[in-house]
Amino acid sequence: MSASDEAAGLRVLAVDDEPPALDELEFLLGRDERVADVHTCGSAADALLLLQGDAFDVVLLDIAMPGLSGLDLAQVLRKFRTPPAVVFVTAHAHHAVEAFDLHAVDYLLKPVHEERLREAIGRVREGGAATDADEQLPVELAGVTRFVRRSDVRYASAQGDYVRLHTPSDNPLVRMPLSALEQRWSDAGFVRVHRSILVSIAHVDELRLGGSRPTVVVDGVELPVSRRHLPDVRRVFRRSADGEA
Repeated sequence: MSASDEAAGLRVLAVDDEPPALDELEFLLGRDERVADVHTCGSAADALLLLQGDAFDVVLLDIAMPGLSGLDLAQVLRKFRTPPAVVFVTAHAHHAVEAFDLHAVDYLLKPVHEERLREAIGRVREGGAATDADEQLPVELAGVTRFVRRSDVRYASAQGDYVRLHTPSDNPLVRMPLSALEQRWSDAGFVRVHRSILVSIAHVDELRLGGSRPTVVVDGVELPVSRRHLPDVRRVFRRSADGEA
């Protein structure tokens, strides 16, 4: 974003089929000094018509809407010559994987808190996606949604359609395949050591790659390294060691 664009402030389009949620977004956005202009739409179809004739810096999208969903609209926006940034605002945590696959800048859960919304607007201003920062994954436990920071994850293990995130405080489940997490976090220092285990290089205490049962020790836990993944593990840790030298 150019200096002149920053000085002018952001043009924002908020899309939600629930009027109270839309009114709250409009109110909170109006309190942000970085936002110059806020428009609202009650459906993704109406938003698409507006976007075809007007330019916005960012679109805040609900996901579950009648007809065209927020995910559908985000797919269309990716085909624009100059697509706006997309921030999803939803009551459902389980769409996070799809949202970030669409290069969403952020993923907010309702009810939206002002500071969290300001953080999302800050990411838009910086021109980066949520995956460029210390990504936070939404996890649900007993009906309560909270976020787990990527930097807190020591390793992740596959459990059916879920992944268990192992952190110093607890081990929550997130609904996504381990392969998807590997793809998104490989550039952030995570490596697959086993078909069911992904580890953070930064938290590996010890390598035991020789012998008949190669393992890595992560946060005091010994984890197996499969023969299939052993060459990749050796290469990644050799490269990491060379970079630190």
